[in-house]
Amino acid sequence: MRTRTLLFALLMAAMAISGFGQMPIFKRYYIADIPGMAWTADYYFTHMMHYAGGAILLALLGHAAVRLFAAAGRVTLSGWLRIGLWALIAVTGLARVTKNLPDMHLGPELTMAVDVTHLAAVMLLGLTALMARLLGRGEYLRVEE
Repeated sequence: MRTRTLLFALLMAAMAISGFGQMPIFKRYYIADIPGMAWTADYYFTHMMHYAGGAILLALLGHAAVRLFAAAGRVTLSGWLRIGLWALIAVTGLARVTKNLPDMHLGPELTMAVDVTHLAAVMLLGLTALMARLLGRGEYLRVEE
């Protein structure tokens, strides 16, 4: 596994753990009671961890967007689907960050819609990426022959 792939996998694992840490599941299901795992029940820690990971992810997505823009004609259908899901994750994540600003209020219905859309997009991206990999279509770009 290349270093870049390993670092991305670690970032995604940290984002998943910190994202689920925004919900009280680690305390509720006694995961936080496992020695060394108490930090998973600390909402503010996992919140800041998710923000830090989100900032890194936005930088990586920006870099990938520039590279993909240069090769837009070669993006596969699977690639376009995953790009759209990444964009939806970024937009809903940024909406959630905006909602958390002191003077912003989105209302409970819109907040719930943003949260559910964010989680659904993450899960759909995971399933889409898994299916693409299993079907041998994991690449975002068609290979030039």
